Amino acid sequence: MAPLTSEVDQSLDEEALVTKQHLERVYTSIQKYVQGPGVFERAYTYVRHWATESAMIIADERVWEIGANKVKQSLVKHGLRVTDVTFGGEASEAELERICTLAESGTELIIGVGGGKTMDTAKYVANKLHLPCVIAPSTASSDAATSSLSVIYTPDGQFQRYSYYPLNPNMVMVDTKVIVQAPVRFLISGVGDALATWIEAESVINSHATSAAGGTPTIVAAYIGRACMDSLRKYAVQGILSNIRHACTDAFEATVEANTLLSGLGFENAGLAAAHAVHNGLTVLGGPIHQLMHGEKVAYGTLVQLVLENRTLEEYFDIVSFMAECHLPITLEELGLEDISDEDLLKVGEAALKPDETIHNMSKKFSPGDIADAIRAADAYSKKWRQVNNWTEKFIVPPSRHHAHVQDIHP
Repeated sequence: MAPLTSEVDQSLDEEALVTKQHLERVYTSIQKYVQGPGVFERAYTYVRHWATESAMIIADERVWEIGANKVKQSLVKHGLRVTDVTFGGEASEAELERICTLAESGTELIIGVGGGKTMDTAKYVANKLHLPCVIAPSTASSDAATSSLSVIYTPDGQFQRYSYYPLNPNMVMVDTKVIVQAPVRFLISGVGDALATWIEAESVINSHATSAAGGTPTIVAAYIGRACMDSLRKYAVQGILSNIRHACTDAFEATVEANTLLSGLGFENAGLAAAHAVHNGLTVLGGPIHQLMHGEKVAYGTLVQLVLENRTLEEYFDIVSFMAECHLPITLEELGLEDISDEDLLKVGEAALKPDETIHNMSKKFSPGDIADAIRAADAYSKKWRQVNNWTEKFIVPPSRHHAHVQDIHP
């Protein structure tokens, strides 16, 4: 297996990519990606191809204040009729249907402005009503923006299912002037999510599994996934420090692009594996785990996948040291699960192994006990890394998913 820090052209197993001939290679993508400071204020310039009279903007109350109103003002200024919809906060069946009903009254375009669940809702509504869709993330906290799927949750926040669509959003519009004002915790979460992209993709490619796009991963998908990892390793720490100072540096822009575009295209076209399945398993637990963001849980899931793949301690330490530098949780204590019972760990394992879970993209088959053991082992490996490197900083579980946290990070 290739070293995790090798360059793109040295790490891709192109033989694995071409071995499986009987399944079509599939690559899917958005039509357009726009990123830069002030993009929301110029929104009409980019969306006018899909809306000449009307648009619906979906955003939660907070995002309306910090970003969605900028999009609306640009559209209204050019004569478009805009319907405002305030997102309720959870991408549940009930909330999705509520917004679909509102959209049925007539609109040409659905625009989702906000975080992952708002974006997933906009994609669901646009797909159901056969309307074009523009996604405008307010943070770089996940790779949901570019994909042709939504994650559906129960009203209390437990993972329920994936909803897959035939087409990706028409465009993703990223205003880094808005994103750089967000608490740094959001960017860090995005790094945690994006860091899994290549590690999961490599597993899918080597096992000749099917990607989320519905076919064999293409060579370009693998290169995108690897480029995501390389970009994060080069720029993420600087990007995080820039975000703390609300500075739109080149390193910050590169980190946002890796979190949003590279990770989004990479995960969908090259595939998911254990890291995201473990994330989904963790959502069955109560308590502090629901105060963590998506990427924070995925980050620990990535460590669990490294254990399941029997990576060397050197490889594990390489990744866990980068995670710690980025202020991601690397132990059960940092997840708020220091005292988790064996029974609850088995519940996580059972949920991670549901028939439609992405862990089945791996070549080896696992039991709930295997998952539980890997979660414990990852905790032990991370603690050993702390000891060897005399690393004392710890991720502290914040009071809510929207709490800024990381107040102890100093540039």
